[in-house]
Amino acid sequence: MKDGRVNPAQELAHQGITGTGRVYYNLIEPALVQEAVTRGEGKLGKGGAFLCSTGQFTGRSPKDKFVVRTASVENTIWWENNAPMAPDAFDRLHADMLAHMQGRDYFVQDLYAGADPLHRLDVRVVTELAWHGLFIRHLLRRPDRAELDRFVPEWTIINCPSFKADPERHGCRTQTVITLNFDRKLILIANTAYAGENKKAVFTLLNYLLPEKGVMPMHCSANHAIGNPVDTAVFFGLSGTGKTTLSASPDRTLIGDDEHGWSDRGTFNFEGGCYAKTINLNPEAEPEIYATTQRFATVVENMVYDPETLDLDFDDDSLTANTRCAYPLDYISNASATGLGGHPKNVIMLTCDAFGVLPPIARLSPAQAMYHFLSGFTAKVAGTERGVTEPQPTFSTCFGAPFMPRRPEVYGKLLQAKIAKHGAVCWLVNTGWTGGAYGSGKRMPIKATRALLSAALDGSLAGAEFRRDPNFGFDVPVAVKGVEAGLLNPRETWADKTAYDAQAARLVGMFAQNFGQYAPFIDDDVKAAAIR
Repeated sequence: MKDGRVNPAQELAHQGITGTGRVYYNLIEPALVQEAVTRGEGKLGKGGAFLCSTGQFTGRSPKDKFVVRTASVENTIWWENNAPMAPDAFDRLHADMLAHMQGRDYFVQDLYAGADPLHRLDVRVVTELAWHGLFIRHLLRRPDRAELDRFVPEWTIINCPSFKADPERHGCRTQTVITLNFDRKLILIANTAYAGENKKAVFTLLNYLLPEKGVMPMHCSANHAIGNPVDTAVFFGLSGTGKTTLSASPDRTLIGDDEHGWSDRGTFNFEGGCYAKTINLNPEAEPEIYATTQRFATVVENMVYDPETLDLDFDDDSLTANTRCAYPLDYISNASATGLGGHPKNVIMLTCDAFGVLPPIARLSPAQAMYHFLSGFTAKVAGTERGVTEPQPTFSTCFGAPFMPRRPEVYGKLLQAKIAKHGAVCWLVNTGWTGGAYGSGKRMPIKATRALLSAALDGSLAGAEFRRDPNFGFDVPVAVKGVEAGLLNPRETWADKTAYDAQAARLVGMFAQNFGQYAPFIDDDVKAAAIR
């Protein structure tokens, strides 16, 4: 049995990692917390949570992410969306990072990406920071002791926040870099301590590998009816649209909050934990997520707290609006122990409409579902990416363009085929603004959103009366029990109806302009479903 400390020359030499200081191999949570506190990486908070700051970078750096351009991926990467890096530049970056690692201590975690053994990926994560090891141990899935003894990584991530890249020498944009090499099966991350880069690098990797196996990778949360995994629902959406909040319903079993696959066997979580936004987190609306911020080993990122009482300030965004906590899935009482579900009966596409035009819920035909999936309309939420300080309307194809290495049509057609085969019902849900655009309207009441989702998932909404939306052509319910009728017709929530009509026309035009890029690659029924 290993005691947690091994000779790096024995364990990591085949990956080029030699001459380092002490390497801590697969430490469990108490040991990682102890190392992180001892090394001054953060502070122990209430309940044993680990409080830390990610420094300069409080969100992802999507413009600093690269894919190494080799012959094996030349014709399959969506290069318009993925910045290329030359193989020789990657080799120099790798060699320089290995030299930088000399004499320094590192933390290694051997983990699984994927709850389904048939489709999981074995990943080794080498981190400079102990709390990064704790974070990724929460977010990926932990092998048991016997599995670790025979663990052989298929891919390796090396994360060195203290290493600064040289754009001229390493073929990157700035001193910060995240790069994937599919030939070397290696991911390098440098000059950023934002832990989310680790998990999203793995997600990007799975988004490339799984479609070849007929598995649909999804930027979504998922849950199923209690005691009935066959009744599964998935919730697509970018950060801040409500994936975590809306899937963590107490009357359903949580499969996961962010990344899943849809295979011929059903739905499976890629991860073993949750990475929840904490800004304005409400203990009444989200009691279990709130409670995790005082659980042992929960990683609390970039939250302001009282230095004496250690009380967290959930409303203070002075460091960033992207405050978060990372915790294992079993900290949520109704979470699935297996991370597995059935084929989705309901597919929910979440959007945060900063224009105040879209209704709180709409039913989509299969063709409309593909149209809105490829469009991926939402608003970037403050703090999720560097430089975003207020909601910005955006089209992020497949509700996750930053993590999509392949062309959007690959994912769109795969989703369309699975919806057709398994008969899923698709809904578009707006968690954004109503009664006006951002700045004049108000945020959609979460109580109404929950009531609408409950009606959709239990099947009662299917029997409601629907009207055809004049702008987008989808079906909108006229009345739903427990929801103010006026809320269902967004035009009626605006004091100035003429202003709403102008705003709606503007948004329709944005959709049409954006969708033009996909027109040559999709079927006529999807084109016809676009805007009516």
